[in-house]
Amino acid sequence: MSQTNKTNSTWILLFFAWIVASIATLGSLFLSDVMSFPPCTLCWYQRIFMYPLAIILLVGMFPYDKTVLRYATPFIGFGWLFAVYHNLLQYNIIPESASPCSQGVPCSAKYMDVFGFITIPMLSLLAFSLLSVLLYIIKKRG
Repeated sequence: MSQTNKTNSTWILLFFAWIVASIATLGSLFLSDVMSFPPCTLCWYQRIFMYPLAIILLVGMFPYDKTVLRYATPFIGFGWLFAVYHNLLQYNIIPESASPCSQGVPCSAKYMDVFGFITIPMLSLLAFSLLSVLLYIIKKRG
């Protein structure tokens, strides 16, 4: 595979990562501002790590800069950890007493439950997981 083709396919993967981050960002804004679902403390932490990714990945695409991985990876890693913790709370694997949501909206509240397992924190976990897979593939391509 020539260097140009390799760079083009890597750019396309980065573009897909940006699409995932943008959909997650816009989706969370839709759920809170349009659907009026108030975010809990853990939701805010996940937003803190997702929202900058939409900008970081966009800046890394024009022109393509492979160092974007260095800047995006910590956001994805910490966001993924918060999403895992939030899912463990929602599925009662971790007790509610271990939740940082002491005031306002409880972290175990389920505003959305599709097919019995797709919740808002699960969507966040899926987005962070997909971003980590895409960035891993980009890193392996060099």
